[in-house]
Amino acid sequence: MAGVKAVVLVVLLATAIGAFANDPDMLQDVCVANTASGILVNGFPCKNISMVTADDFFFAGISQPVQITSKILGSKVTAANVMDIPGLNTLGVSMARVDFAPYGLNPPHIHPRATEIIYVLQGELFVGFITTANKLISKVVKAGEVFVFPRGLAHFQKNTSKYPTAVLAAFNSQLPGTQQFAAALFTSNPPVSNDILAQAFNIDEHKVEMIRAGLTA
Repeated sequence: MAGVKAVVLVVLLATAIGAFANDPDMLQDVCVANTASGILVNGFPCKNISMVTADDFFFAGISQPVQITSKILGSKVTAANVMDIPGLNTLGVSMARVDFAPYGLNPPHIHPRATEIIYVLQGELFVGFITTANKLISKVVKAGEVFVFPRGLAHFQKNTSKYPTAVLAAFNSQLPGTQQFAAALFTSNPPVSNDILAQAFNIDEHKVEMIRAGLTA
């Protein structure tokens, strides 16, 4: 009997963990984010329903290509999350558009709060993610095709052609978060000390300074 109870407990725990694998379920029809409230909660407080309008659920920012300003990376992410669409608050979804210049790169990064799925609008990309066992899962993805990046795993997208490329990305979080590894390590505030980075990457501190300068240029 004790064995049966243990099995039931494991199943219940697994179900509970799965239930909190992404944003929690909403408890009302809408909870449009009131970003100016000043109240600190896990998400945003709700705007009074009498003040809600269609514009709270609308965003045109990913409808067209954007100018790519990064000469080093050659890519530009345009987010469409709760910060841009207040009506996404508590809904557990968001989107983004990524435009790539020829040979542009969306560098290795993670989304700590969401799984990502991309749909290639035009062109083709070499994409991949790395498992916790350091196995690279990669593929060339072409226009009209999709690829999935599991939550919390390092991943990247690279335009390998001489033509512009663009993708639409969807996330199972209203605010998935993004942490680029190079920027996080070499441009943090306050900075990670040079000796730590030099030892971690097996390089000298002069090269650490060169990398910092290149990322902040």
